[in-house]
Amino acid sequence: MTLAAHDMKIQDYGCLIDGAWLPAAGGEWLEMTDPCDGSILARIARGGSADINAAVAAARKAQPGFARRPPVERVRLMNAISRRITAEAERLAQLESRDTGKPITQARNDAIAAARFFEFYAGIADKVMGSSIPLGDDIVDFTVREPLGVTGQIVPWNYPLQIACRSMAPALATGNSIVLKPAELACLSVLEIARICEEEGLPPGVLNVVTGLGSEAGAALAAHPGVDLIVFTGSVATGSQVMQAAARNIVPVLLELGGKSPNILLADAAVETTIPILLKAAFPNSGQTCSAGTRVLVERPILDQVMDQIAGRLPSLTMGRGLDDPDLGPLVSAGQRRKVESYVTIGAEEGAEVITGGAFISGASEETGHFVRPTLLAVKSPAARVAREEIFGPVLTIMPFDDLEEAEAIANATEYGLVAGVWGRDIGRLHRLAQRVRSGQVFINCYGAGGGVEIPFGGTRKSGFGREKGVEAIQSYTQVKNICLRIDMPEGA
Repeated sequence: MTLAAHDMKIQDYGCLIDGAWLPAAGGEWLEMTDPCDGSILARIARGGSADINAAVAAARKAQPGFARRPPVERVRLMNAISRRITAEAERLAQLESRDTGKPITQARNDAIAAARFFEFYAGIADKVMGSSIPLGDDIVDFTVREPLGVTGQIVPWNYPLQIACRSMAPALATGNSIVLKPAELACLSVLEIARICEEEGLPPGVLNVVTGLGSEAGAALAAHPGVDLIVFTGSVATGSQVMQAAARNIVPVLLELGGKSPNILLADAAVETTIPILLKAAFPNSGQTCSAGTRVLVERPILDQVMDQIAGRLPSLTMGRGLDDPDLGPLVSAGQRRKVESYVTIGAEEGAEVITGGAFISGASEETGHFVRPTLLAVKSPAARVAREEIFGPVLTIMPFDDLEEAEAIANATEYGLVAGVWGRDIGRLHRLAQRVRSGQVFINCYGAGGGVEIPFGGTRKSGFGREKGVEAIQSYTQVKNICLRIDMPEGA
């Protein structure tokens, strides 16, 4: 299964089921292509319901024994995996860059984060504790946190390396087993992480990976009665389908969905130093980031200054092949490019002014090289679709406000609530806005696009629910059991 001599030659990746790399039961394969030029990178097995059934069976068989192992063994195993990821970080980053199209610097950061997830949760694995409840001298009552069992994890294409590890690590730290379905558009780094886990001694069946189409393998996993938790990152529409499928089995779900995150600039914001951060927040992975800061709300006295600075900087952003480390790489597919371009058209029809960008770059093929220039839209109404809906591309909207109440209203005028940024010098006004914006994360005079491994991440409203990252993630992968012990039985009982 592994890459020959760790190079990047075209090869076949099977499904990992019960410790063995296998072709799909149906015998079919899917081609993985480079979004920069359409060249074939590899083939992945087109797994389906039969493969999911086998993977879930393996995970159910392996999980009890894995959970009963002393926690310190999980600590050592996860630290070993972290060290291997660190040792292979450059190769993983190059694979991620080619597979997704993202700039290599961003892919390297993803590899660092992947290793850090295993390191962070290794430090927690032997510290998942319960509490005692005082009920008198004759009764001992206490709680323990137990693994849920089999976790079904559906990973998106935009950050496969980082998002897979952010869910795998806490699941393994708490004694769960995993059936993971990566995205068919980009997933090669995930398969290499699975190889590392296997080679570092993760028992067979604890981690299973079934590649294939979301409508086939993903749907089968979400609906499987043998799964105890579904973890999904992706679109609202697919998230709703996942919830409905899980609900039929009364299975809990952990959802991280879309975003339309605002950066709010008060009149006393330090514009010169803020603008470069806003652009990095808006266009990570060419804007294909759920937590990207794709809306800029500006207090009216500085609107012209902010707009001029953003418009002046966007044309200088470089675009190109991810391995050449431009500011922006291609979008992941022709379909994604067409979607982004359609939103620019919709914005113009709604009365938004295209300040700069908004076009497919010249010299690229219509079928390959899915590049869209970074775009700035001046929007007139918070009700406009481009101001409310997630575009998932390099499109930034800008809109003025006159007071804190209006800023709050515009910031909350979407169905999402994932991340927000607030910028200025007046601590009182900053704090009031941070409290009033409906968002899972609020950054003040900074913007982390989800933040570090240690910071809990998740949304409100249609951005989803539950929390990944940080210590809080442990709650999502465990359940509380209460044990009550009467010390002395009464006479005659």
